[in-house]
Amino acid sequence: MMKSHTVYLTFQLPARMAFENITPKIEEIVRESGVQEGLVLCNAMHITASVFINDDEPGLHADYNRWLEQLAPFDASPQTYAHNRTGEDNADAHMKRQIMGREVVVAVTKGKLDFGPWEQIFYGEFDGNRPKRVLVKVIGE
Repeated sequence: MMKSHTVYLTFQLPARMAFENITPKIEEIVRESGVQEGLVLCNAMHITASVFINDDEPGLHADYNRWLEQLAPFDASPQTYAHNRTGEDNADAHMKRQIMGREVVVAVTKGKLDFGPWEQIFYGEFDGNRPKRVLVKVIGE
């Protein structure tokens, strides 16, 4: 019989841009769900945050920080970004999120996340210092 289990996680990272490994939280939610065979969807519910899969390696995360800042540097000035002419100051965060992605879907096999080597799930923050939610939905049997 098909099951569905939904959990909302809240993150409030103290840095403007940061990455947090949320794999242990997602593994626990999968365990709680009782799903043995299915899928887990994990998505950021804010347009300046991301959920993505990659390696949990500090050098890679430093590279992401540098790369994303080169692609879309933070600048609150309305002269740099048209979005900031609306009274916002986070146009760069929207662009960083677009690059890093909104969500991941991972297979659940025998009650566990079915990852390739080194794969881990991360929450990416690009406009921090405020609470943001992530949806986790496990579906299967």
